[in-house]
Amino acid sequence: MLDLDGSSLTGEEKDLLNNANVGGVILFSRNILSRHQVKSLCEEISAINPRLLIAVDQEGGRVQRLIDGYAVLPSMQKLGKFVAQDKDNGLILASNLGWLMASEVIASGLDISFAPVLDLDLDRSSIIGDRSFGDTPKTVINIANSFINGMNEAGMEAVGKHFPGHGGIHADTHLSYTEDLRSLDDLKQHDLIPFDELHNRLGGIMTAHISFPEIDNNIATFSKYWLQNTLREKMKFKGEIFSDDLSMKGTDFIGGIDHKVQKALESGCTMILICNDRSAALQALRFMEKQSTSQSTTLTSLKASKIVSWEKLENDPRRKDIINQIHNLDLEIA
Repeated sequence: MLDLDGSSLTGEEKDLLNNANVGGVILFSRNILSRHQVKSLCEEISAINPRLLIAVDQEGGRVQRLIDGYAVLPSMQKLGKFVAQDKDNGLILASNLGWLMASEVIASGLDISFAPVLDLDLDRSSIIGDRSFGDTPKTVINIANSFINGMNEAGMEAVGKHFPGHGGIHADTHLSYTEDLRSLDDLKQHDLIPFDELHNRLGGIMTAHISFPEIDNNIATFSKYWLQNTLREKMKFKGEIFSDDLSMKGTDFIGGIDHKVQKALESGCTMILICNDRSAALQALRFMEKQSTSQSTTLTSLKASKIVSWEKLENDPRRKDIINQIHNLDLEIA
């Protein structure tokens, strides 16, 4: 999965999208000017290669790429706090927010948002923080399950992140190599529980670029122990495994992009992400072609399963009611 330079496709990108080793595109803020523009961009991508997954990070709160003309989604931590005050209505709202997010994303021509975050956290991690539903497995499982119900209702598969858990460390893996020194027993009693309990509800899981040296020296993205032994064999996860972005500094310790790609694929990743570094993406494609990397036959199962029109969505009283509820409960971004 690769990124794009701007709000429209370049000639090079049009050629890249037909490369057999490209399976998807992820959009960032620089690619998005308006609802109409992003829909046209997605239609152009799909016309060139209809098998491609088109993705975005539309979690809510501070991680929200689609903004102008879209609902302002609360952070998942704010949602978690509301559920703690009013469980029944809070879980209904969680389902409605999942539906709203997914409906708007699909109406814009995309297939998936990399959501929900299943990491346990309550302001401990610099990168997770308010992206998490809470700091207990029960809280995260209950709210995420309702959120996923809403996503599925709209026609979107859920992609949980960041396996096996990113919330236990302060550091940002975008910037540095990171270790979590907790034991396997500790993780089994905390961070792993949401992934284990919800694995049948997830179409995909995204890895964490974190090493757990008490368990395995490789970061999870490069670890057969985590992705094959734990996720596939013990948890029986059947969905797709996405690497987090291999351009992040937390992966640099292992060497160049060729070695990163090889390790991620060998560990069990179904799709690797290389973003914001076109030269690295091109080098990775050359490496995969040289290695005759096999093509996934299952990734298209994550394509949006329903068609959502903006015209219908804008006039849907459910959407209007949810947006009003977000405002009335003061859940909007501060």
